[in-house]
Amino acid sequence: MKTNTIITIGREFGSAGREIGRKVAEDFGIKLYDKEMLSRAAKESGICEEIFETHDEKPTNSFLYSIVMDTYSMGYTGGTYNDMPINHKVFLAQFDAIKKIADEGSCILVGRCADYALESYDNVVSVFIHADMDARIARISRIYDLPANKAKDMIIKTDKKRSSYYNYYTNKHWSDAESYELCLSSSELGIEGTAKAIEQYVALKESIKNAAL
Repeated sequence: MKTNTIITIGREFGSAGREIGRKVAEDFGIKLYDKEMLSRAAKESGICEEIFETHDEKPTNSFLYSIVMDTYSMGYTGGTYNDMPINHKVFLAQFDAIKKIADEGSCILVGRCADYALESYDNVVSVFIHADMDARIARISRIYDLPANKAKDMIIKTDKKRSSYYNYYTNKHWSDAESYELCLSSSELGIEGTAKAIEQYVALKESIKNAAL
């Protein structure tokens, strides 16, 4: 199965978004980028990779923290850029890396506002994967060996960070259906079913587009 489409995946914590993305990537024979986006952005920007990990899908509004961490950044010139808080520099470097990755061909990009970074591209399908809380609690409890109450707390905190990050850096709202092209429930379809739904949607969209040429 081949595709010319770039797929971005936003996901609730515990909804198996990354695992679903990996399954789609395998079926299409394309690369999946998750944490790899951070390594790519760090390498190309000259900013220490640990800083990207610290800021990963977390908005940092502390002015003092930005000043301290700014001493670690390097590789860019220009007054406007140098005056920027480190969290903004990290986002811009990631934004640039996402575009460069997309320019290399079809792939799957998980999180990091990739749908926003690529909104001008005409071969992108933006997906948001959600699941009911009980299913997410069961998954996180199993993966991290946590009791249900601790797993729920971890889910709520992680979703809040992802939502704040997305809403802070984009002109859209995290998890809102209108912010994405396709929204799917992995607790209804399962991992295999959700992956298959994405693949069928992409194939249908490409066939319609090709028929119009």
